[in-house]
Amino acid sequence: MASTEEGGRQALFLDDLSVGQKFISGTHALDAAQIIAFAREFDPQGFHLDDAAAKETLFEGLAASGWHTAALTMKLNVQSGLPFKGGIVGAGGDIRWPKPTRPGDVLHVESEVLEIIPSRTRPDRGIATVRSETRNQKGDVVQVLVAKLVLPRRPASG
Repeated sequence: MASTEEGGRQALFLDDLSVGQKFISGTHALDAAQIIAFAREFDPQGFHLDDAAAKETLFEGLAASGWHTAALTMKLNVQSGLPFKGGIVGAGGDIRWPKPTRPGDVLHVESEVLEIIPSRTRPDRGIATVRSETRNQKGDVVQVLVAKLVLPRRPASG
């Protein structure tokens, strides 16, 4: 049986997961002010800072940094998407941004467990490979993250 984490969500151990299991997060509404604030701090490129300047780029308008989209994906998965015991602990992955994230987008994350591998050397944990698609309000995929996540195994009851 899974344990309960803060906020009343069920915290899942590696043993609670199954291939094909899906999770859907809550939403986050993004506006130009958020995009520009993040870019000023972490990715100060013109297409993330100024709509007029961005119109002359391949983005054809203001676009969130991919790293901003990744940070929002993490926030959504932590708050309401992936209820994993011990948190979301990455051990590597692959990330793509097939479409830009724009002001006015309302993002959510749809995740699916692709693979579950109990550790051979550490019986208290294992790796779950999870594909998370961050989508906007139109259903467009703006980010695809395939991550290997370290999860604890359920302790043996004694």
